[in-house]
Amino acid sequence: MEQVVKILIYIHASLGGVALITGLVAILTPKGQTAHKKSGSVFFYAMLASVIISMFVALSPNHHNPFLFAIGIFSLYFILTGFRALKFKKQNTNLTVDRWISATMIITGVLMILLPVIVAKNSNIILTVFGAFGILFSVKDLILYKKPKQLRKSWLRLHLSKMLGGYIAATTAFVVVNQFFPSFYGWFIPGIIGGFVIAYWNRKITKKA
Repeated sequence: MEQVVKILIYIHASLGGVALITGLVAILTPKGQTAHKKSGSVFFYAMLASVIISMFVALSPNHHNPFLFAIGIFSLYFILTGFRALKFKKQNTNLTVDRWISATMIITGVLMILLPVIVAKNSNIILTVFGAFGILFSVKDLILYKKPKQLRKSWLRLHLSKMLGGYIAATTAFVVVNQFFPSFYGWFIPGIIGGFVIAYWNRKITKKA
C-alpha cells in the first residue's frame, strides 16, 4: 500500500506540473481561440485528477491528513464551478449539480473553520481564510442561481474567475511544497497576486459589455 501511495504522489505532482503549464497557456492565449480551449481543457482534467489523487492520499494510512483533504475540496470547488460556468450561456440549464457543489463547499467551509477549534482548541488561520472564501463564493453562487437571466449574462465572468481560482490553487501548492516563502505566507501570496489578475479580467469583461 505504501508503494502505491508513493506512485500516486508522483502522479499527483506530475499532473500538477501539467496543470501549471497548460493553465498559464490558457491565461496568456486569446480567449475563445483553439489554443485557449485546448490548453484550458488539459488544465481542467489534469488539475481534477491531481486533486482527486491528493485527496485519496490524504485518506490513506500513514498519510492521513484532514487539512489537505479540505484544501482538496476547496480546489475542486473552483475548477468544477469554473468548468460548469460554460454551460450557463445556454438557456434553461439544469443547476442541480451546481447547487450541490456550492452546498458541499459551504459545509466544508464551516468545518474548516470550526473543527480546528473543536478538536485542537485552536483556530487555523489557513483553513479559516480558505473556508471563509469558500463559503462567500458559494453563497454568491446560490443567490445567482435563482436569477437565470443574470446568470446567463455572467457566465464568462464566472468561468474566468473560477478557473483562475483553480490556477491559484495549483500555484499555491507549488509555492508551498517548494517553500518559496517562510511560515504560512506561501499559502496567501499567490491568492493575493491572483486576486489582482481576476480583478483585471473582470474589469476587462465589464468594459467590453
